[in-house]
Amino acid sequence: MEFAFTDEQAMIRESADSFLQDVSTSEAIRAAMATDQGYDPELWERLCQEMYWQALHIPEEYGGLGLGYVELAILFEEMGRRLFCSPFFSTVAMGVNALLVAGNEQQKQQWLPPIAEGSLTATLGVASSQQARENRRWDASSVQATVRFEKRAEGDGYVLSGIWQYVPDGHTAGLLILAAREEGSKGEEGISLFAVSADSEGVQRHWTPTMDQTRKQARIEIENFFVSADCCLGGEGASDWSALEQILQLASIAVAAEQAGGARQVMDLTIDYTRERVQFGRTIASFQAIKHRAADMMLQVECAKSAVYYAACVADEALRKDPLSVVKEELPEAAALAKAYCSDTFFHCAAESIQLHGGVGFTWEYDPHLYFKRAKSTETFLGNAGLHRERIARQLLDESSENISSGQAEGSAL
Repeated sequence: MEFAFTDEQAMIRESADSFLQDVSTSEAIRAAMATDQGYDPELWERLCQEMYWQALHIPEEYGGLGLGYVELAILFEEMGRRLFCSPFFSTVAMGVNALLVAGNEQQKQQWLPPIAEGSLTATLGVASSQQARENRRWDASSVQATVRFEKRAEGDGYVLSGIWQYVPDGHTAGLLILAAREEGSKGEEGISLFAVSADSEGVQRHWTPTMDQTRKQARIEIENFFVSADCCLGGEGASDWSALEQILQLASIAVAAEQAGGARQVMDLTIDYTRERVQFGRTIASFQAIKHRAADMMLQVECAKSAVYYAACVADEALRKDPLSVVKEELPEAAALAKAYCSDTFFHCAAESIQLHGGVGFTWEYDPHLYFKRAKSTETFLGNAGLHRERIARQLLDESSENISSGQAEGSAL
């Protein structure tokens, strides 16, 4: 597969690099980390009004720019490079993708235009507190919140109960898209998505401090909360695990793009530092052992970028076709490959940066510790590298079994 940025994509990268270099400095990151909401509202409004990035891949009929996932991956890479603190990931990679994949026309018309104009942020809640602690697999078993259909005089609807853990920007988002399963259902059966206004009475949101202060997470608690029937994405019984699975795969590609950008930046910071640090009368960058470690980082970063943009191309095709038609084709493998490789790459580069910076590497005054914490938090979010490699192996095994069965059938026919 031959891949190169178009002139338009190169311009998007250049403008993103220029904008984020100015607004997401080390001082700005630390200032945002110290706030309860985790970002600067004025900067977010400026991004929405001047750059219009939040509308990048929203179709034009809903007020967006109608661009593709490759362009979106470019922004995520640059944001990961600068550790940009904002609700962009939760709103675009999770909220918008959930509406695009699982929402019906009425729901898209209701929620996508305000997101496109910058007046609404969104997020997605999947894993329950208990399941998230026990297996952290981010599969169908992670959905433990329950829902039951209920007829009422004022109109039919659903009653939601449960706890959603590790929800990005869940304490500040205006729209919550929550996964729940029918009472008594197991596995991949009975799972639906519900769009809930965050300011509804009965919705409890708690910010949960984590190691990575550059991206806030929250716990959502709901007990016997009634929502109207039109809050179920896609309509009654329309949402299912396959839709949620694809949403998580698209989000995994976005995380991988951020990881690739973070790995590139922490590598550059480290190389610059080794060129300044003098030991035994010369810069440590001149030592052969340091050169080898830098070369290893460069190799991994370049491979990570290749994995990301291959996956972004596949995601582009997935969103342009019938969203669910490719769930069992290339997207799962491409998303798992990108997330697994980029998780390993980012953590390796961040750990090497700490080592090569020496004693100052984990001090507050230097930035490597910020990237190290982001590397660790994104490694486990949406499943760690081991989980995604297991998914690739399982898919390859299934494909091999299908080929063997097909070959045996053809042999029998002959």
